[in-house]
Amino acid sequence: MQTIKSPYNFRGGIHPDYHKELSSGAAIKRLPMPAVLSVPMSQHLGAPAKPCVKAGDVVQRGSIIGEQNGFISVPVHSPANGKVTAITDVSTASGRLCQAVTIECSEAGETLSMSPITLWKNTDRDELRARIGEAGVVGMGGAGFPTKVKLSPPMDKPIDTVILNGAECEPYLTSDHRMMIEHAKEIRIGAEIIRYILGAKTLRIAIEDNKPDAIKAMAEAFEGIDGDVAVTVLHTSYPQGSEKQQIYAVTGREVPRGGLPMDVGCVVENTSTTFAIYEAVVKGIPLIERVITVTGDAVAEPSNLLAPFGTSYQDLIDASGGFTNAKAAKVISGGPMMGFTVSSLDTPTGKTASGLLLLSKKRVTQYTSQACISCGRCVEACPMGLIPSELSQFIEADDAEGAEAISLMDCIECGSCAFVCPARRPLVQHMRRGKAIVMAKRAAAKH
Repeated sequence: MQTIKSPYNFRGGIHPDYHKELSSGAAIKRLPMPAVLSVPMSQHLGAPAKPCVKAGDVVQRGSIIGEQNGFISVPVHSPANGKVTAITDVSTASGRLCQAVTIECSEAGETLSMSPITLWKNTDRDELRARIGEAGVVGMGGAGFPTKVKLSPPMDKPIDTVILNGAECEPYLTSDHRMMIEHAKEIRIGAEIIRYILGAKTLRIAIEDNKPDAIKAMAEAFEGIDGDVAVTVLHTSYPQGSEKQQIYAVTGREVPRGGLPMDVGCVVENTSTTFAIYEAVVKGIPLIERVITVTGDAVAEPSNLLAPFGTSYQDLIDASGGFTNAKAAKVISGGPMMGFTVSSLDTPTGKTASGLLLLSKKRVTQYTSQACISCGRCVEACPMGLIPSELSQFIEADDAEGAEAISLMDCIECGSCAFVCPARRPLVQHMRRGKAIVMAKRAAAKH
């Protein structure tokens, strides 16, 4: 086991103010069970789960309340003991409507768990994949891709390297940071399970160099592990946590345009996801809660809270001391670069909700977008090697096909282009709109 400094860094990227000191020292606290949870059926990429309970049903913590509804889908479990009072449509952080199961919670009762697989090294790999799927584990770094599918590469795509993503490059957020400090041993077991399932020889734990305490904790936890294992210390650069950029930073391999990490023999898993894999396999506990950072200059006590899914953002704020005297001018689900502005504090959390950012008026800038001045800064900043200014102009002209032809779908929506744009162009919004048009056309063509 060794700690190595990465000799690589991806092209482009930016260096925003990180402000992680607000919550990086705040130990994880369990949120008291809210009186009511509104559990979304869409907490993952792919088809939403299908509710399998109805109003009046009594549910147990850990029981299935939403069934998997397709190959790219996962079940949803009840985060609490209690009674179902309604199944309604709710607005998620991104603004999309989805079905949600409303539960009137009770503190009484135990968690309904699956049989622990303690001897996982002697267990069939497909059985472990099935357990991870049954537990509803998804990527918790943002995309929410079902982990069972990610751990099932085709036979002609052998995986030789597993990368644990502990970069957490998004400003303000510290939930993964605290997980690495407080649960490094469990993350190690989860990483060993991933490596066993994939048959990968190499394991790298990727952490940015602005987290020395997490680097130390993970290096100590992985001491004595067999095989080619190392903590890889990355340069602090946004978006270092993005899969393709991190693969290059760790291995020097470049994922081809339009390709996937498996095309270069790699699988990247977020450290919180890795912990969830440990819990699903070794303890038999489904994914029903996660650590969420509540931070910013408009919250009284920046915190890292272990909260059940379906918790409202208002409950998270209340548990963090409420607003400061400078009441929030903007509330963002996630971080300032890739997060979504929240229109209602009744919005429920889900499996991909890593943070809640509360900013006062002095931290929020109002501006008017101007015409592109062709300065090229967005091109220099784009980590995917795209030309955001040209893509934006295609989309403004309602030419999504033209934008698609110059690799619109490779955009990872990291926001680097908008961050450096002196004309304050709404570049990310243009990319999201263009990609939505392309995806809608592709779906229509299939039917």
